[in-house]
Amino acid sequence: MANKQAKQALEQIKMQAANEVGVNLNSNGYNGDLTSRQAGSIGGQMVKKMIESYENGAQGNTNK
Repeated sequence: MANKQAKQALEQIKMQAANEVGVNLNSNGYNGDLTSRQAGSIGGQMVKKMIESYENGAQGNTNK
């Protein structure tokens, strides 16, 4: 169950990141026509979002 939720969360982050950098992803799952630059931009934006999410979560847990 956790794997399915994690996969859905990453897919959502990917779609948000692509939208933020101005890249249109295909809804059918195939995106082999992306350039390396586009794919790298999406991946970089995903990493930024995941780091921000972690840092925001970690700030709330400083009183352990």
